[in-house]
Amino acid sequence: MTTASDRQRIWLTGATSGIGRALAERLLDDGHRVALSARSESALGELAAGRDNALLLPLDVSDHQAVQRAGERLGEAFGGLDLVILNAGTCEYLDARDFDVDLVERVFAPNFFGAVYGVEAALPLLRRARAEGGRPLLAATSSAAAYLPLPRAEAYGASKAALSHFLESLRLDLDAEGIDVSLIHPGFVKTPLTDRNDFAMPMRVSVDEAATAILDGLAKRRLDINFPRRFTLLVRLMGILPPRLRHRLGLRMTRQDTPSESRS
Repeated sequence: MTTASDRQRIWLTGATSGIGRALAERLLDDGHRVALSARSESALGELAAGRDNALLLPLDVSDHQAVQRAGERLGEAFGGLDLVILNAGTCEYLDARDFDVDLVERVFAPNFFGAVYGVEAALPLLRRARAEGGRPLLAATSSAAAYLPLPRAEAYGASKAALSHFLESLRLDLDAEGIDVSLIHPGFVKTPLTDRNDFAMPMRVSVDEAATAILDGLAKRRLDINFPRRFTLLVRLMGILPPRLRHRLGLRMTRQDTPSESRS
């Protein structure tokens, strides 16, 4: 049971669907003061109904000014932040035969730049918590796709790899300030987003299993929270293979349909 002294001030983005919703429900049930962000104000209201420890901050994380305003409101409401979980994101797959740079930009907007905007807004509030004597934690949801280039994942995988690299670098620079950084690298999780996938998803886990793994990893302040472990270990091992062998394995995962078949 969470005691009053254990209760944290938390900001969670992507809070109304999938992993984010499961995390939101658990954190609110545990009595933490949680600022919930997502694009849909009505979905946020439904999630927070009857919970006086929820603060609703509807926003599109790819809107820089909106994220800045959210940070200002958080400062007014909470003073500081003990935990930030930048979880909002999207996924679209690229067909190289019909290259679409707009798709790449759409994916990078929330997955990478939205997280960077969140970091900018959250850092002053994490520093406030540190000045109060706490040990604040910044976390973000990347993906196991960041470990290994995969077919059609040019946009999604690159956005998550960029996020992982950015936060691993930031972790080094924030260490002296006493602000920790955790990266979350899930494998396949059953969410509305993955329900749209048209390929096999080995070892897919439920959102409840994902939330348990994430919250356990955050409590232990793990640098890299990855799950399910067998799947992420396999992907990481494939990612460090010699380039030629990694290329051959990747080719086995590419689609063999013709351009006309792929557009039917």
